[in-house]
Amino acid sequence: MTLAIILATFIGTAALVGAVAMLFRSDASELAEERLDILTGSRALVGELGEEEASVLISPLDESRSMIDKFLEKAGGFQTFFEQAESPILPSQFVLLSVGLLGGGIFVGTIMHWPVGVGIALGLVLSLLPIMWLFLRRRRRLKQFAQQLPEALELVSRVLRAGHSLAAAINMVAEEMPDPISGEFRKCYEQQNLGVPLEEALEEMSERVPNLDLRFFVTSVVLQRQTGGDLAEILDKIGRLIRERFRIWGQIQALTGEGRLSGIVLLALPPALFLFMFRLNPDYVMMLFEDPLGHRMLAGGIVSQIIGAIVIKKIITIKV
Repeated sequence: MTLAIILATFIGTAALVGAVAMLFRSDASELAEERLDILTGSRALVGELGEEEASVLISPLDESRSMIDKFLEKAGGFQTFFEQAESPILPSQFVLLSVGLLGGGIFVGTIMHWPVGVGIALGLVLSLLPIMWLFLRRRRRLKQFAQQLPEALELVSRVLRAGHSLAAAINMVAEEMPDPISGEFRKCYEQQNLGVPLEEALEEMSERVPNLDLRFFVTSVVLQRQTGGDLAEILDKIGRLIRERFRIWGQIQALTGEGRLSGIVLLALPPALFLFMFRLNPDYVMMLFEDPLGHRMLAGGIVSQIIGAIVIKKIITIKV
């Protein structure tokens, strides 16, 4: 057991040092390559030539992505998740940082002479911090996008009524509005500027940003270009609908504020009481980790906490 702890501590510390070094490394070339990949429509090229032939044309000569990045890209939508969060770090750096924090928690538990379970638990909690940060960053960015969308649709409607094209209206949103909506509309405008059909560029934007209102906008544009109609009036109605939904959602948040606060207090009370008792009488708390009955009680408490969090979340969550 001691050897395993030493090895885990060494690996975690090495990973943490590597992650910090990679964070300070300049990634300007990699970001430029990704930007050119988006602008040149490499996905369409792969579809026409096949993956093996197109890879020779798409991939840069000085490809320097790590194996972790390539594995995560093949394993699932991790790259899309990082793009939605507009993360300043790469997936490989993210994994190394999580592993480093895990080893750092075990190392702290070892030098403080805590029980093995406490050190591992501390490492697991620390390793989850980057994941929580990424989720919160993505959630905040998507929320900002949703709040900016009604104003963007009204701007597009005004530009269309002034006699300009839809592409010019998209460019106006990219120039006049702040991030994150300006960045997404700028990508869409640059794609169609380089020859990608406007409908396809809008579809890719709706795939990058999982927002139902944006999907309504893209669908209305596609239908209008196929069947005709007054697109400006449709966008005005979508904008009013979004604003009305935000107003109702604000009222619901105010009415459920007491329930949310009660849920936070109830969920935070057991961990806070555990830390308080651990500070006053460590031997009393260690029975949960040393005695078999304590193990069952600890597992039951964790399961009860999770069930309580799910129930409270269901009660206070009202979809609009």
